[in-house]
Amino acid sequence: MKVATVKINGKELGAIVGTHGLVLIETINAAEAANWSTELFELIRLGELELLTEWYGTGGKEKLAQLEAIPFEEAEYGPLYRYPRKIWGIGLNYVKDAEELAAVDPSEEPVSFMKPDTALIGPLDAIRVPPNAGKITAEAELGIIIGKTCKNITEAEVYDVIAGYTTSIDVTASDIHARNQRYLTRAKSFDTFFSFGPELLTKDEFPDPLSIRVETVLNGETVHSNKTFNMKFRPWFCVAYHSRVMTLLPGDIIITGTPGAVVIRDGDIVECHIDRFEPLLNPVRD
Repeated sequence: MKVATVKINGKELGAIVGTHGLVLIETINAAEAANWSTELFELIRLGELELLTEWYGTGGKEKLAQLEAIPFEEAEYGPLYRYPRKIWGIGLNYVKDAEELAAVDPSEEPVSFMKPDTALIGPLDAIRVPPNAGKITAEAELGIIIGKTCKNITEAEVYDVIAGYTTSIDVTASDIHARNQRYLTRAKSFDTFFSFGPELLTKDEFPDPLSIRVETVLNGETVHSNKTFNMKFRPWFCVAYHSRVMTLLPGDIIITGTPGAVVIRDGDIVECHIDRFEPLLNPVRD
């Protein structure tokens, strides 16, 4: 099942992506005499996304086709939600091929960092270049959405605690970071420096996150492309590893690294392309 958030009359409402458009959760509630949360963050936080997924898989998909939908061409997407407790990033996570992967030191730890929720934007929102920030780069990344509170879990337990996956763009003020590696948090934290959405693909439809291609696209040209199989630290490792550092909460986001960054400037359009997802696209503005 795919879900998204759409903007309607000043509200940001959850919807299921159907074959004929986006069906609002509130439309499903009316048809099914149900009371599911109408905002995606609350669906995840309260554990209702799993119940909705079960409904979808046991006849709901067919019912969905009969309900009123917002046509795809008329939909205005928002970010999946606005205020995750944590946005946790993984850096330097891709190698070029299996030979390089085999050479990774098993004792190595992932490079990681956090971003504030004030950096968050959605599809088609502008990435704003800060004054005097120097070179700005953007990276396409696969994002993991946490679905359940967890702490000190094993890799085998990760599937049970995630809600699904999404597309994301991580932005960095690279010149600031280059001046001193300790400036990474500031370089990652400017407003508009994290975009995610438009779709969340639930975990049941995405059992093997290592079989997909992630691409960083600039002005219509694919600049970097790689398979998730070439991650040094696999998605389930990233979740389990960070659960040993901190309690992970529903709605927390872990972005898993990029096949490569592009330098962005005013007037550019940067995109994240991942197999099975609608592309995530953001213009760049001064």
